Amino acid sequence: MWVADNWRDYEVIDCSGGEKLERWGDYILIRPDPQVIWKTPATRKEWKAKNGHYHRSSKGGGEWEFFGLPEQWSIRYRNLTFQLKPFHFKHTGLFPEQAVNWDWCAEKIKQAGRPIKVLNLFAYTGGATLSAAAAGASVTHVDASKGMVGWAKENAAVSGLKDAPVRWIVDDCVKFVEREIRRQNHYDGIIMDPPSYGRGPKGEIWKIEDSIFPFLQLCSRLLSDQPLFVLINSYTTGLQPAVLSYMLGTVLKKYKGRIMADEVGLPVSSNGLILPCGASGRFEL
Repeated sequence: MWVADNWRDYEVIDCSGGEKLERWGDYILIRPDPQVIWKTPATRKEWKAKNGHYHRSSKGGGEWEFFGLPEQWSIRYRNLTFQLKPFHFKHTGLFPEQAVNWDWCAEKIKQAGRPIKVLNLFAYTGGATLSAAAAGASVTHVDASKGMVGWAKENAAVSGLKDAPVRWIVDDCVKFVEREIRRQNHYDGIIMDPPSYGRGPKGEIWKIEDSIFPFLQLCSRLLSDQPLFVLINSYTTGLQPAVLSYMLGTVLKKYKGRIMADEVGLPVSSNGLILPCGASGRFEL
């Protein structure tokens, strides 16, 4: 498992009974986690000293309950700063487990010894974008949500990367890739974090099990002659690491690079467990 264990401003303190107890900077949150199907005694005092608790509804969705949590605050990872705020469906605007992939991409970029262009698709609030830009890459950041792209720009500004070579694109990722192919643009690295389910601007249905393989094939046409890496993240139960590796191996076989896939996880400080948080597939030349 690839473990994001270099955080200082974030930790999973404990997990039990379908919930995880987290520290985000100075604040304690309790959020649901479907992986936590075991139950242990709630001995950590932070279970009662919480600042926010997301309660899931039996009818779907849920709502936050707050105890002195500000509307927005920030945390740092290495030289990056992220603005956080609780919003719908339990999220805070950051997936801390992805730090292990940020570090991998950044190291690849730093060691490349040449200018690197990176395309970040379904780019959310910009964790991978900022890490790649800080490592020296030129990045194209694409997300269909105008609000998320704006949030990513805020993170870039507070991270000292306001003037970094980042193109901020609000667009449907499939449509954007198709246009980039027609423009004959190419990238040395591609990162994608596709949703399990979604709809395009004209009502097109995205279901990851049906859409991800043809989309990867499409994206492969944007790769340069010597691609540095391709990274796919998945939070969908059916897409196990082996499936990600098979897809990458099938689509990118002409490059004869190295393919790896594994679960990603976060360490739990109270008991030494590693909490699974999805899977990633990596290609490197």
